[in-house]
Amino acid sequence: MNANRLTTPKENVQQLQEKLGHAAKESKKRRFHALYDKVYRMDILWEAWRRVRANKGSAGIDGETLSDIEKQGEYLFLLECHRLLKEGRYHPQPVRRHYIPKKDGKQRPLGIPTVRDRVIQMATKLVMEPIFEADFQESSFGFRPRRSAKGALDRIRKACNRKGNWVIDVDIQGYFDNINQEKLMKLVEMRISDRRILKLVRKWLRAGVMEEGTVRRSDLGTPQGGVISPLLANIYLNYFDILWERHGSGHGELTRYADDFVVVCKTRKEADRAYELIRSIMERLELTLHPTKTRIVGLWTGEEGFDFLGMHHRKTKAETSKGKVYYTTQQWLTRKAEERIREVVRDRLAPPSMRHKSILEHVDWLNPKNTWLAELLLHRLQPAEDGEAGLVHPTEACEMVCKETATLAMDEFHRRG
Repeated sequence: MNANRLTTPKENVQQLQEKLGHAAKESKKRRFHALYDKVYRMDILWEAWRRVRANKGSAGIDGETLSDIEKQGEYLFLLECHRLLKEGRYHPQPVRRHYIPKKDGKQRPLGIPTVRDRVIQMATKLVMEPIFEADFQESSFGFRPRRSAKGALDRIRKACNRKGNWVIDVDIQGYFDNINQEKLMKLVEMRISDRRILKLVRKWLRAGVMEEGTVRRSDLGTPQGGVISPLLANIYLNYFDILWERHGSGHGELTRYADDFVVVCKTRKEADRAYELIRSIMERLELTLHPTKTRIVGLWTGEEGFDFLGMHHRKTKAETSKGKVYYTTQQWLTRKAEERIREVVRDRLAPPSMRHKSILEHVDWLNPKNTWLAELLLHRLQPAEDGEAGLVHPTEACEMVCKETATLAMDEFHRRG
């Protein structure tokens, strides 16, 4: 190995994150005061740009696209970001409001920050994330490095199989739009004392949304469509996770993915107590439980189940080799999630230009993090030898891809919204 080999921006970021993460774990009460200069380091900005470009996305209110930046020169763009941050002249622009149609005829509002704001938010996230990762609980899975929806589903299944017969299925009403920004900043300040970083986060919280030429600002919610929003949302609900670990873990096991979470309890009495504790902590955070979507579900008879992360969870009868009957937790796709995945797969396979691509390429596109699954499907779907029947019809291929990639692809579908 060449000791003099130049490191890449990605490797530099990893080294910085390891140092910050280690320091945060070593001292749970440490407040970090010298972070801002790391945000505008050119290697950090290069890695932030690489990730933003990989995520793609449209232009913000300034109309500047990713391809525009590539044409004018990536280095010049990042150098300008560096100068604006270093000289204290950076000011985020309002988020562009965009609507996409939903199947029920309604419209879903989306927020699209400018590319510059997305890159600088990503750079800040790269610096802040390892510090707060040291504080996040084992029960939290959403939008975190090396954690996934699959891990959350496994945790729930195991909890239900450990005599977990009652589940509190929680829905927080309008979570991302109702986060108290002042309380959020106090939670951020528990770990970060660098005034310039705190000022940067406040600027994004107050940037507002532009719709039909009018800017609307609010003292509630995280930055619309912001790269840093999932991290801030996790910081806010980590307060709940910590209090649950201290006061509620005896009542049931918590599993949270962003703003969706369930608590698995052994008895109805424990479930009732857990529900009251959840409601009490949510009141402290000034959040409201949805009155009809939040419910207590009894699993022990197998008559009821609940939906979480696109999967339906229900106990079903099974039998041992000796004929003893018992209940075990099964998970399968909800109808809504199955329709969504089918739609994505069909849209991918439908164009004539896609027909020459292999199943391996299609699965790789669906689920780039799980190449072993792609290899498995390639092995199953490859033509038989000597030209015998073995090719799979696209419809059948669609069915197999849907079934095989269901849980493993869920993180990607959740991220895309």
